[in-house]
Amino acid sequence: MKPPTQLLKQVKKGGEEEKMSVAVAVCSGPDGGRGSHRAVKWAVENLNLLPEPHKFILLHVMPPVTSIPTPSGNSIPIHELDPHVVKMYLQDRRVKLGEVFTPFKKYFRNIKVETMLLEGVNPAFVLVRHVSESRIKSLVLGSYSSTLFTRKSKGLNVPSIVLRYAPDTCDIYVISREKVITNLNNLLSVGDFTDSPKRNGGQTVELFEDEQICQISASEDSSGVLLDKEINHICGPSNQEAHATNKRSSSFSSLSSKNTNPQTEVEHLQSELRNSILMYKQACEQLAHAQNKVKELSSECLNDSRQVSVALQREELLKKIAAMEKAKHLEAIKEAELARDVLAKETYERQLAEMHALKESLEKQKIVNTLFVTDKRYRRYTQHEIEVATDFFSETRVIGEGGYGKVYKGTLDHTPVAIKVLRPDASDKKEEFLKEVEVLSRIRHPHLVSLLGASSESVCLVYEFMENGSLDEHIFCQNGKPALPWVVRFRIIYEIACGLTFLHNSKPESIVHRDLKPGNVLLDRNYMSKIGDVGLAKFISNVVPDDVTEYRDSVLAGTLHYMDPEYHRTGTLRPKSDLYAFGIIIIQLLTARHPKGILFAAEKAIRNGSWVNMLDKSVSNWPLLGTEELAQLALKCSQLRCRDRPDLDEEILPVLKRLCYLGRGPAVSLLDNHLSPPNHYFCPILQVNIYKSHLLDNLSLI
Repeated sequence: MKPPTQLLKQVKKGGEEEKMSVAVAVCSGPDGGRGSHRAVKWAVENLNLLPEPHKFILLHVMPPVTSIPTPSGNSIPIHELDPHVVKMYLQDRRVKLGEVFTPFKKYFRNIKVETMLLEGVNPAFVLVRHVSESRIKSLVLGSYSSTLFTRKSKGLNVPSIVLRYAPDTCDIYVISREKVITNLNNLLSVGDFTDSPKRNGGQTVELFEDEQICQISASEDSSGVLLDKEINHICGPSNQEAHATNKRSSSFSSLSSKNTNPQTEVEHLQSELRNSILMYKQACEQLAHAQNKVKELSSECLNDSRQVSVALQREELLKKIAAMEKAKHLEAIKEAELARDVLAKETYERQLAEMHALKESLEKQKIVNTLFVTDKRYRRYTQHEIEVATDFFSETRVIGEGGYGKVYKGTLDHTPVAIKVLRPDASDKKEEFLKEVEVLSRIRHPHLVSLLGASSESVCLVYEFMENGSLDEHIFCQNGKPALPWVVRFRIIYEIACGLTFLHNSKPESIVHRDLKPGNVLLDRNYMSKIGDVGLAKFISNVVPDDVTEYRDSVLAGTLHYMDPEYHRTGTLRPKSDLYAFGIIIIQLLTARHPKGILFAAEKAIRNGSWVNMLDKSVSNWPLLGTEELAQLALKCSQLRCRDRPDLDEEILPVLKRLCYLGRGPAVSLLDNHLSPPNHYFCPILQVNIYKSHLLDNLSLI
């Protein structure tokens, strides 16, 4: 099929060619969708043969929005809503409706295509108005049945209205399953699809000439009349020219009846007809030219109005932005002033805090220096002596490390010692450091690690050296430490209880260790145990009775799994708070297990009669009755409430002392030598009395 002659014309403006627009109206749905697919396919295969330049546009008419649905199912009119909400809803709706173009874009593989959404109640009116106002040269519509153009109904369908009222500057093509219907030169023409294989897969379109007109039957009721009236302002004077032509035809017929000479009458009529046709064509050309001029002027006016509108909107937007920036600037100024005030206040408070901290530090240092100078119970070492003893704090001398700092092995006065040095950055541990000095300077006991001296210059403490390390290393056989025999384990339990008894009965104030655990129990070369690391110990002047619960504002101290639950819950500290950790240490010495969940496992084993399976397998000759009695005593010491725990002096020590004498033998005789403290821990008078008692015992044996 050859393209229409109107589309072959190129409209020139300003010396440049203007692109010809080919628009295809599409819709969704099962029937309308198939017709739209046929229309798009036909337009691509036929109208794409036109000479350049030209472009394709896909059109879709959506109904106007008068209300917005709500989640409850109701609808709210748009005039009752905020304009911003309406604008957002319209944008979302246009995005969703824009998806109707997606299935049609596959036909434009190598062709640039544009999409456009139109809005209106009647799609036919919207399409006619759009092609009248724009520069579209061809409009293609789809129809799923050719009978739509011939049957009568209450109103004309969309293709019929567009064909009837479209301006002559735009060529209309309606594509059905059997035919292609067009209004070439604003005269309706009908062509049939044939089976000729010459073009488009065997389909061709036969167009009628300008003189042939195919009338489309439509209803002549009131709705048809209203359609003519509504569209009359769009169609322009083309209908008036058609009426004038009909009048000339009637005048030609009247002349023929009056004239007697047929030849002359025919020639006259032919001349009149040619003149009329020529005048008609000239009028059409003038009308088209005038319409083009009107369109150009209206387009320019529309562009100018749009530019003015955009400029006004931009001005309003810039005013709003300027107002917002001004508000932000004022707010920033206020925030800066507030921040400056806060900074000045914080600086003042920080300076006060630094002054108080410096004052406290000086006071503490003064107290420490005074304590070191006046206290004659231990020696004061210089920094040089400490450095020589530790090889200038060599890493090879380190035997331990904690949160406070490192512990070095050294030699002072030809005696091996352990030197605990406080790190310079461990300021939070200085309280514990001073507390340890205070506690150890007041007490002496064979089962407490002795403080031999201190150095205020190096901020360190000097202790007696414990050759066999901590009890924790022997329980888990760490660092090459051997497993202890059961006799030594029983003796260590008794010795720890003796050390705790001494702390709890200290006068004038009782001392609670608060951090009792195997890592803080040290063994000397004879495996005698001594409690160390009393930096967290606390003096208690008024001991709270066991049956009274107090809630105190106290900083909790201790190690997880060894901390008294009642102390952890209420902050109330009693001497019996150490018994909870003591009970766990007993179970650990018997089972060599981690403290987590050890109480529950021991209680369950004793109840089920499987206690022997929990004992440490590295010891083969356990006294089963003694170990079970010790385990039951440990469970009593580890009760959740202090009131349910036994008394250390009256209930625990007698049982432990009796269990120490189990299985008399060489190992036990060796144990007896270490159960009593050395003589130098007693005063001379007491030593004389002890000597007399031993002498009398020997004489009685003789």
